[in-house]
Amino acid sequence: MSLSGDNWMAIRLTLVLASVTTLLLLVLGTPLAWWLARRRGEAVAAIEAVVALPLVLPPTVLGFYLLLLFAPDTPLGQGWQWLTGEQLAFSFPALVIGSVIYSLPFVVQPLQQAFQRLPGEVLEAAATLGAGPRDRFTSVVLPLTRRSFLTAGALGFAHTVGEFGVVLMIGGNIPGETRVVSIALFDQVESLQLTSAHRLASGLVICSLVLLFLLYRGGGLRPWRLGR
Repeated sequence: MSLSGDNWMAIRLTLVLASVTTLLLLVLGTPLAWWLARRRGEAVAAIEAVVALPLVLPPTVLGFYLLLLFAPDTPLGQGWQWLTGEQLAFSFPALVIGSVIYSLPFVVQPLQQAFQRLPGEVLEAAATLGAGPRDRFTSVVLPLTRRSFLTAGALGFAHTVGEFGVVLMIGGNIPGETRVVSIALFDQVESLQLTSAHRLASGLVICSLVLLFLLYRGGGLRPWRLGR
C-alpha cells in the first residue's frame, strides 16, 4: 500500500509531535509522579484529580479551553507572540502543549504506581550507606522501575499519535504544520477519499497492535491499569 505525499507529511509531523511530547512528559512527569507517590493528603488527591482529568474530560472540551488560553489577546498568547513573533494558537508549539496536558496521566500514573511499589527498606538501606536523594533515585529507583518508564513512554507516545479532538481544536488542519495523522484521516473520510483513508487507518491499526503486543509480551502493562 503506497501513501500519498500529504499522508507522509502528516505521518512525519505526527512522529515528531509524539517524540517531543513523550520526551517532555518523561522530564516533567517523573518528578511529579515521584512527589505524588511520596505524599498523602487532600492536596495530593486534588493534584491527582487534575492530572487524571483528561481521562474523563471530552477532548474537545480541553481543546476549547486551551484555544481560549492560547488566543492572541490573552497574557500567554501575547507573551508567546512577543517572544517568537508568531501566534500560539494553530501552531505546532500549541499542539505540543496540548498533547503534554492531554497525555499526562498516561505517563504519570504508571510511574507513580511503580514508585509506590518500591520497598521502603531498599531506599533506607541506600540512605544508610550514604547515598543522597539524587544518588538513591539514579542508582536504586531508576533501575528498579525501568520497565515502568518504558511503559509510560510507549503509552504517552501512542496516545499522542491517536489524538484528535484536542489537536483539531488548537491546531486546525494546516498541512506541514498542524495536520497530524488523525486530522488527515478525518479529512480524507470527509472528502470520501476512502481508499487513502483505509491505507492510513490500517497502518495505524497495525502499528498500535505491534506496540501493544510488545508491551504485553514484556509484561509492561500487567502491573498497571489505567485509572486505578
